[in-house]
Amino acid sequence: MSARAAVFDVDGTLADTTPLHTVCWWEALRQAGHQVPMVSVLGAIGLGSSDLLDHLLGKDRDRDEDASLSAAHKTLYATWFERLAPVQGAADLLRRLHADGWSVVLATSAEGSELEALRAAIDADDAIDATASSDDVEEGKPAPEPVEHALDLVGAKARDSVFVGDSVWDMRAARRAGVVPLGVLSGGVSRAELEKAGAEAVYADTAELLRELNDSAFGRA
Repeated sequence: MSARAAVFDVDGTLADTTPLHTVCWWEALRQAGHQVPMVSVLGAIGLGSSDLLDHLLGKDRDRDEDASLSAAHKTLYATWFERLAPVQGAADLLRRLHADGWSVVLATSAEGSELEALRAAIDADDAIDATASSDDVEEGKPAPEPVEHALDLVGAKARDSVFVGDSVWDMRAARRAGVVPLGVLSGGVSRAELEKAGAEAVYADTAELLRELNDSAFGRA
């Protein structure tokens, strides 16, 4: 019997960081002379750096400044590491699923000290079986590879697994990978947008998903 994977996006889903990423990317772009509306930046959060810049500045942009833009974002965001906070119910949900026999996998582009800060904020390492980074695949979300990589890490089949995320990119990646997508509103994306992108169901946050777990896709698996 294959493992059942509960795959989680991190930023905006388990950690309350979407506003921070939005402001830090906005400021990094502003410092480089790019006036991008904050709401546009918010809509791009969840994409990897290259795809985010494609989305905001266009694919015909000067890519020579990509590295400096990404570095500026990372530097700004790092000032918040010690103050990162979890989304309500995140740790309890991960522990409940782990206790119920699910293999819990984080799917994130974070690495190094950023990933350490996120895991410290979530404070549920005892319930996390593996971490899949988008840096380990050729294409990030909304391509299916990050989700497929997460499943491979724990030997799970897509049909037996569930993905929880807060962005339209999460929902599209999960659908393309053949995994049931569940959306949460804690990243600032609307219910309508998540449902349009493929979410089977949408919850306010991980705390609400935990309360309704038995009636969710996790309860049917």
